[in-house]
Amino acid sequence: MHITRYTDYSLRVLIYLSAQGDRLATIQEIADSYDISKNHLMKVVHQLNKKGYIETIRGKKGGMRLHMAPEDINVGILVRETEQDLSIVECFSSKNACKITPVCGLKSMFNEALKAFLEVLDQYTLADVIQDQHRPQLLRLLQIA
Repeated sequence: MHITRYTDYSLRVLIYLSAQGDRLATIQEIADSYDISKNHLMKVVHQLNKKGYIETIRGKKGGMRLHMAPEDINVGILVRETEQDLSIVECFSSKNACKITPVCGLKSMFNEALKAFLEVLDQYTLADVIQDQHRPQLLRLLQIA
């Protein structure tokens, strides 16, 4: 299984905001902390705000913070909402041109694997990712003051 950079960055933004608490953070701050592109994060942050995961405050002293409690953010749901295409093989897609699809067992196997992958992620929340015993290390690694 593979998740897109978009989903990866969505998770990273939420991890960062959860780790730093109620303090407002900026896109630049998060980009610098992870050493990733601010431009990539702008679209991610916009969608996370639109979906209600975060709240953004405009202005000179603006920024963003979590809009939901970490224990209310389900990792499986987030992955489903941020992945545009979970078609891990061609036969999952509407553009399937594989001639052997009607007799091939791979589609059902991959479908079962995808279902299991998502079911595992459904068991976890952002609070599980940000475990209290690792918070001091996380703050240090992300250089959160």
